[in-house]
Amino acid sequence: MELKIDKTMPSDAPVGVFDSGVGGLTVAREIMRQIPNEKIIYFGDTARVPYGSKSRETITKYSRQIVRFLQEQKVKAIVVACNTASAYALDEIEKELDIPIMGVVKPGAKAAVEATVNGRIGVIGTEGTIGSHIYSTYINQINSRIIVTGKACPLFTPLVEEGLWQDPVTDEIATRYLSGLVESGIDTLILGCTHYPLIRSTLGRIVGEGVMLVNPAYETARELKKLLEKKGLLNQKGQELGTERYRFYVSDMADKFQTFANSILKYGILSAKTIDIERY
Repeated sequence: MELKIDKTMPSDAPVGVFDSGVGGLTVAREIMRQIPNEKIIYFGDTARVPYGSKSRETITKYSRQIVRFLQEQKVKAIVVACNTASAYALDEIEKELDIPIMGVVKPGAKAAVEATVNGRIGVIGTEGTIGSHIYSTYINQINSRIIVTGKACPLFTPLVEEGLWQDPVTDEIATRYLSGLVESGIDTLILGCTHYPLIRSTLGRIVGEGVMLVNPAYETARELKKLLEKKGLLNQKGQELGTERYRFYVSDMADKFQTFANSILKYGILSAKTIDIERY
């Protein structure tokens, strides 16, 4: 479907990025790296995390509220930096918008298809993402012969948020989750939750060198750049001194969010503002 757009939208308007919490910061980080001229407004729904165990209706409602908030901030495009919201809400919300919106699932699925040699791809994610079969749907639309095996890994998110990125507990849980996928013969593994790139080294060690890890956050930033170029929305201007390039909003626990964000972003976050998302 051709994305609709407001022709008057300036190219130096910000890109909106949202997630159920802090995981989407891995997507924001890749956008900062790959498209450094872009301004970003990030929203983390920290009051209502996690999304992975909630219904399609609830996630779609939450996503609509966040999109309304981002539209109020005059964003030129929106990235749904949450696999579960991409799976459950993106198609519905895309119909309602006049600016481009994209998720993290399609870029990750496309990259995995390009990477696999033996046609066996594994996907790890939340219960919602795995239960939606969204990755296997997109992958098999590209190549119907590929075998996709999904595995829900609900404990990874709290382990990441507790900072246990390299810890014996994380190793133990990862081994339990991933052993079956490795035994199934996969040669490619999609990190189907935006938290998971933060434990990439652990995951890579568990699955071994023979399995290629696909990071949808990286692929999403690449696809966003292409989309903005296609729409004539890529910001060509360098940022002036004093310009507020990155703004962060949350629905709860701003201090905790700020501490976590500063641990993974090289750009210091001076503040994260709490807003009442329920009023949108």
